[in-house]
Amino acid sequence: MVDLESEVPPLPPRYRFRDLLLGDQGWQNDDRVQVEFYMNENTFKERLKLFFIKNQRSSLRIRLFNFSLKLLSCLLYIIRVLLDDPSQQHGCKELIWGCSSQNNSSTKINWSPIIWVNRSLPLWGLQVSVALISLLETTLLSYLSYKGNIWEQVVRIPFLLEIINAIPFIITIFWPALRNLFIPVFLNCWLAKHALENMINDLHRAIQRTQSAMFNQVLILISTLLCLIFTCICGIQHLERAGNKLTLFDSLYFCIVTFSTVGFGDVTPKIWPSKLLVVIMICVALVVLPIQFEQLAYLWMERQKSGGNYSRHRAQTEKHVVLCVSSLKIDLLMDFLNEFYAHPRLQDYYVVILCPTEMDAQVRRVLQIPMWSQRVIYLQGSALKDQDLLRAKMDDAEACFILSSRCEVDRTAADHQTILRAWAVKDFAPNCPLYVQILKPENKFHIKFADHVVCEEEFKYAMLALNCICPATSTLITLLVHTSRGQEGQQSPEQWQKMYGRCSGNEVYHIILEESVFFAEYEGKSFTYASFHAHKRFGVCLIGVRREDNKNILLNPGPRYIMSSSDICFYINITKEENSAFKKQEQLRRNHTSRSFYHGPSRLPVHSIIASMGTVAIDLQDTGCRSSSVATLTLPSESGKAGRRPSIAPVLEVADSSALHTCDLLSDQSEDEATPSDEEVSNGLEYMKGYPPYSPYIGSSPTFCHLLHEKVPFCCLRLDKGCQHNYYEDAKAYGFKNKIIIVAAETAGNGLYNFIVPLRAYYRPKKELNPIVLLLDNPLDDLLKCGVTFAANVVVVDKESTMSAEEDYMADAKTIVNVQTLFRLFSSLSIITELTHPANMRFMQFRAKDCYSLALSKLEKKEREKGSNLAFMFRLPFAAGRVFSISMLDTLLYQSFVKDYMISITRLLLGLDTTPGSGFLCSMKITEDDLWIRTYARLYQKLCSSTGDIPIGIYRTESHKLATSESREMASQSQISISVEEWEDTKDNKEPFNYRSNHRNSTSSDQSDHPLLRRKSMQWARRLSRKAPKHSGKTAEKISQQRMNLYRRSERQELAELVKNRMKHLGLSTAGYDEMNDHQNTLSYILINPSPDTRLELNDVVYLIRPDPLSYVPNSASSRKNSFCNAIGQDTREETQL
Repeated sequence: MVDLESEVPPLPPRYRFRDLLLGDQGWQNDDRVQVEFYMNENTFKERLKLFFIKNQRSSLRIRLFNFSLKLLSCLLYIIRVLLDDPSQQHGCKELIWGCSSQNNSSTKINWSPIIWVNRSLPLWGLQVSVALISLLETTLLSYLSYKGNIWEQVVRIPFLLEIINAIPFIITIFWPALRNLFIPVFLNCWLAKHALENMINDLHRAIQRTQSAMFNQVLILISTLLCLIFTCICGIQHLERAGNKLTLFDSLYFCIVTFSTVGFGDVTPKIWPSKLLVVIMICVALVVLPIQFEQLAYLWMERQKSGGNYSRHRAQTEKHVVLCVSSLKIDLLMDFLNEFYAHPRLQDYYVVILCPTEMDAQVRRVLQIPMWSQRVIYLQGSALKDQDLLRAKMDDAEACFILSSRCEVDRTAADHQTILRAWAVKDFAPNCPLYVQILKPENKFHIKFADHVVCEEEFKYAMLALNCICPATSTLITLLVHTSRGQEGQQSPEQWQKMYGRCSGNEVYHIILEESVFFAEYEGKSFTYASFHAHKRFGVCLIGVRREDNKNILLNPGPRYIMSSSDICFYINITKEENSAFKKQEQLRRNHTSRSFYHGPSRLPVHSIIASMGTVAIDLQDTGCRSSSVATLTLPSESGKAGRRPSIAPVLEVADSSALHTCDLLSDQSEDEATPSDEEVSNGLEYMKGYPPYSPYIGSSPTFCHLLHEKVPFCCLRLDKGCQHNYYEDAKAYGFKNKIIIVAAETAGNGLYNFIVPLRAYYRPKKELNPIVLLLDNPLDDLLKCGVTFAANVVVVDKESTMSAEEDYMADAKTIVNVQTLFRLFSSLSIITELTHPANMRFMQFRAKDCYSLALSKLEKKEREKGSNLAFMFRLPFAAGRVFSISMLDTLLYQSFVKDYMISITRLLLGLDTTPGSGFLCSMKITEDDLWIRTYARLYQKLCSSTGDIPIGIYRTESHKLATSESREMASQSQISISVEEWEDTKDNKEPFNYRSNHRNSTSSDQSDHPLLRRKSMQWARRLSRKAPKHSGKTAEKISQQRMNLYRRSERQELAELVKNRMKHLGLSTAGYDEMNDHQNTLSYILINPSPDTRLELNDVVYLIRPDPLSYVPNSASSRKNSFCNAIGQDTREETQL
């Protein structure tokens, strides 16, 4: 043990108490060696180099001192010239060779005034001092920059000029007779120019700012021009001492007139040395100045390409936003500018575009328009470079918009670029608000820190899903997020275009309740009461609120929500309240009328109101559940007089909790939910409500929806292949009760989750759930197998593989042709699709001879010329909700800069987010039994007083007569019937006739356009039939009739025969195909927040925001069972689309 302790090494120095007391003396004698680094920088030369050259600040001071010396020497020369008198000869008598011989002849040049000048002793002393200091400084700098080649330092032009100007002055110190010798000190201006360039370089290094090449080049050009003029002035003035004896001003005048090529000729040089100097200076100017101008022009062009810098002064005094894109297209630019500057308070903002690519010709032409050239600045650069972010003054920007390139083949790679840009901006300017557009939902969590995020695939699939259950939801959302004054289509002769265009100007606005004229009087009253009466009095539609202490927006929180003075109200109107004017007397009259029905505390109880009004839409006293087959808005049964006019219950100021019964969607109370049918049990379709157990990507919003009790095996998900659990191979064999929804996509991405969830939302009845079929490829056979003939909707998703077309607008080519094929094969099929470019919507359901489409095209061009942002809105497929472009939702991101709530409201409407207590979007259809309500205002009152629903618009369908040559041809041939079965019976025996009839069929479309050719062909066919081999009379007549039918059949009938033959070949029944092809010529459009006196029409679909049923669930489970149907209106489910 002792040996072990003796082997323990002692503590090192500085850790022992003795060393602490004695300081460092105890270990100074150790063997350790102290090493000093960078000893080469401690030499005298290196320290001088550090001070004069390497250190930016000290080097800048040296350059400034040198520049000042050169300017001082030039100033001393000018003083000497002004004090000199050319008539006096100085210093000539002191020289051995004298000057007398030169003055004998007047024809010869008198060199004495050129060689000798009058220089006073003080002036000579100053010039010698300046020359001596300059020479020492130049010698020292040459020594410090010496790198082994002495001639490289000696033959430099600055060094030679320094020798010429400094050595003669030093010689005069030792030889006083030469003190009046002329020395060309004015050449120091070129040394001053050289010192100025070095000084500017050191200045940029010292302040750590990026050197401006344009500024340097302009400085070089100006200094070069000044040096040329100054050299010429001083040279001409001095040489003409022996001639015209010009002053400095006369010499300046001569140089300006000569260099400007004016040449008056009143002042000219008289002796040949001065003439030679003028020739030399002109030659130098002709060589040097064009080179300088060329470099300046090149830098100017490069500056125009890169955009230069955004002024720091402007960034601190004016407001600006930055738009970061990977490639700037003209459509994206115009959409952004039109939407951004549509708001009055943004008119003074500047837009700085930061893009890594060079500006194309179209964008350049647009940015040269005076309206944009004063407010839009294009900078070529990358958001990942701090220098470019500094050029854009990102740290002073009010906001930064980062957009993804949706035309990329690899959309994930495009998202990665967007993520890096967002990170770079957040790192450089952490306080700058970020507005980011992302393509793939699985990449959202990387930019969770951004203030506002719009995920393209989330919104795209959600709108496609809601289009299947709420028609034209995509059109509704698009019109709501676009800025418009509702003036589109007002000059059109058609009434539907005027109504549609006027209602398209409605947008979502917000205001605090106590500051509002619309809603201030409804403080302390229920939400539905405020919404109804605000619409009745002012025509505004109150759709949601937000508490002052809560960030969550509640859409239609229901009749139990009591309005507070600090609530922020969200409403739909043509314009915001601040831009509205009110007629005070009319307002007071309406106010008195509305309050005459019932008064605050003295209002009657619910049962008294029902008794006094006589008839109500839904009896609130009835606590039993009605059958779901009962219509929603049917005329109430009359127990009194048979001719009594029906009435609608008033909307209560405060909901009566004793009479208000709500639904509990967590319980199974309806007929179809309480006891599942035997067929559902056999198919394993027992549903329950809950949250999906797995999320397809990080950041997906949990949604309460219908789920199966047990997970279906993967093999059972294949529709076209049987497995050990079932043997079905087509959709018809499954025997679905509801029509299916087919999704034709290229790949099954994570975004498809946002398509399925709205179709399986908890508030949708189980009996209305549509089967969803995912079709990853869409040949005709697969379409027929998956049940296209009895499908409710076919959703065609944009094909990502064609997005990288060489021509931008060709990115939608594959989708458009596929949709057109479906349209021609199944004319009445409801097809919903999404395109990349809004301009391509005109090709949807394309008819070459459609005169009405041509008229709409002319209307679209007129609206575009007027500056409308919604010129495409009158296209029939868009108005009907059959097609939309996701690029339209770019405006949603732009509007969020002014309306920070727009993304949240849109996500709530689409079902992407679910907030407790917030309602959801659904729809209901007006039937014949509902027409007694008559107007939209009465419908508003009925819904608010019964179910608490808030209507926000109408989807109207009207019959439309197509004025096309195709329709006339189809009508003329509608009487022709084709007996396909009979033809199949005889085609084996009559093959020659089959060939001939097919040949005629292939040419029928061409012959139909030429009546003479058609008539001759028919005559030829009759003659040919007479020359044919003799058959029995009945058989010959049948063959002749079949031939004529095949010849005269239309293209529509050809397509029908093709589809039927394929269905028979696949073993499918053709029963539903004939009904499917009964195409009705109709047009559909949306009326957002129509006026209260708008008449309801048959088959109108009303958009509703229905209160959240889960927010009304009481604590006791027993009360939930009894309060289901009345508040939600379970009896509305047959009429409700959602």
